Amino acid sequence: MTMSYEQQHTQPEPEATVEETVATAPGAPEAEEAAGAVATDGVHAVADELEQDLEELTVKAARSDEYLALAQRTQADFENFRKRMTRDLAAAQERGTAKLAKELLPALDNLGRALQAAETPGEAGSGAPEHHLTAGIRLVHDELLAALARVGIEAFSPKGEPFDPQQHEAMLQQPVEGVASGTVIEVYQSGYRLGGVVLRPARVVVAA
Repeated sequence: MTMSYEQQHTQPEPEATVEETVATAPGAPEAEEAAGAVATDGVHAVADELEQDLEELTVKAARSDEYLALAQRTQADFENFRKRMTRDLAAAQERGTAKLAKELLPALDNLGRALQAAETPGEAGSGAPEHHLTAGIRLVHDELLAALARVGIEAFSPKGEPFDPQQHEAMLQQPVEGVASGTVIEVYQSGYRLGGVVLRPARVVVAA
């Protein structure tokens, strides 16, 4: 078959590519825009979820700090309470001991006077056996002193020491040659103290 002139010189039109076909297809721009919107919404949703999780973690961390602070305050309060109770109990025990000692001191003084009265002149250091009644009185006297010492109460006799109005009670003041004024030269009655607290001052004679 013989082709005409037009048929021989007419160029065939190039076929459209897939991209061009998609791009020129009806509704293609709208589809791309919709796909981008969906992707953006997904990113925002993930970001919102992460932000919410972060806020929840922050709240939980703050609550944990509050609970820890509360536990620390409670522990400190309990420790202060324990220390205060320990001090109060020790103070109450000391007051009870002091009260009991003050009740016993007159009896102890009487035992001491009985021992002095039982000793005849020249008996002390003579080597003679002590009367059994005197020995009994001395035993009770020493036992009482030992019992007071076990609870921290001690007797003191300040002869030769400077007069201290906080611990001594001056019964008499007289001049003594060769002794500085204000020195205790004789003790009428021993004093007693519990720790640093004077239960009874020593009754003394002071050099003028």
